Amino acid sequence: MERGALPAPPRVRVMVVDDHPLMREGIAAVLGLGQRHELVAEAADGREAVEQFVRHQPDVTLMDLQMPVMGGLDAIVAIRALAPQARIIVLTTYKGDVQVLRALKSGAMGYLLKSVLRTELGDAIDKVYAGQRHIPPEIAVELAAHIDADTLSARESEVLRFVAHGNSNKRVALALGIAEETVKAHMSTVLAKLGARDRTHAVTIAIRRGILEP
Repeated sequence: MERGALPAPPRVRVMVVDDHPLMREGIAAVLGLGQRHELVAEAADGREAVEQFVRHQPDVTLMDLQMPVMGGLDAIVAIRALAPQARIIVLTTYKGDVQVLRALKSGAMGYLLKSVLRTELGDAIDKVYAGQRHIPPEIAVELAAHIDADTLSARESEVLRFVAHGNSNKRVALALGIAEETVKAHMSTVLAKLGARDRTHAVTIAIRRGILEP
């Protein structure tokens, strides 16, 4: 270091959690391009993420949502219970407003689409590390568009999930132990809440908004 020069700021210590090795490798490569961030831990599922967080205490955690053993939302809740100050960014391929809200309510401070990791990852990490939220504009627009929308009840979501797998009202009724007329009533409410034309359209909207997983 030259005399009088300021010391370089410490690197932001990052943990990446994703069940796909290639995704973890890709993120590691992106982080390695600069001098601001340091990858200190990796995990392939939510349970391992909690263990690695306790062991390494990363400054920022990058968290996938759909994973085996323990999903990302449960892992966020578990980590925040251990360390309320934990800074977590959700990584996902979906823009759904419902999924975003669930993540933010669970304690995530940022939301980042996997399709823009190469161009936006560093800035997202820096913002969240500084205590700011990071929500991409296209996701913010989706949130605003449905801010006043009615949410589906647990039972309505359950009925729609069965319908999404091609089940008739009769089969849904048998599976859930309720009357077929009750299933029809739930589906009518679902169509109204989602602004859907029919059952197929309702499923499409629910997947796009993150109510149902693809």
